[in-house]
Amino acid sequence: MEPLTEQRQVNGPVVYGYLRLLRASAARQKALTASVAEYCRSHELQLSGVFIDRAATGSLSAAFTGLLDVLALPDVYGVVAPAASHLGPRPIAAERGQQIEAAGARLLLVRPTRTPRSTTSPSGHARRRRTRPAHVLDAET
Repeated sequence: MEPLTEQRQVNGPVVYGYLRLLRASAARQKALTASVAEYCRSHELQLSGVFIDRAATGSLSAAFTGLLDVLALPDVYGVVAPAASHLGPRPIAAERGQQIEAAGARLLLVRPTRTPRSTTSPSGHARRRRTRPAHVLDAET
């Protein structure tokens, strides 16, 4: 009998990591690289390399240009970054996100942006936001 697909060595979609580390220690770089690698392992993605930006340049940098170059290769699925902030300040991050999308790749974030779950009342106590109940449609409608 032939082994199941889950038991065979198959390559997952090819992705590249991207880190923006302006003043980060070697330990921080190692930890962030490990988090990207673990994300890829747990999502069955093949991490083919990690591009690291170390300069606070504008929207174009050597590392990001290199990333865009590899995204043009066939069979590249996307880019994995620890958080959206690794793409740069908001205006630059938005532009870079559009460039990644225009290259036909997906941007995958280890820590996606989330909305806050609670707010602080004037007295300083945290309180949960009330959510409206979801409307459930009848099976026949």
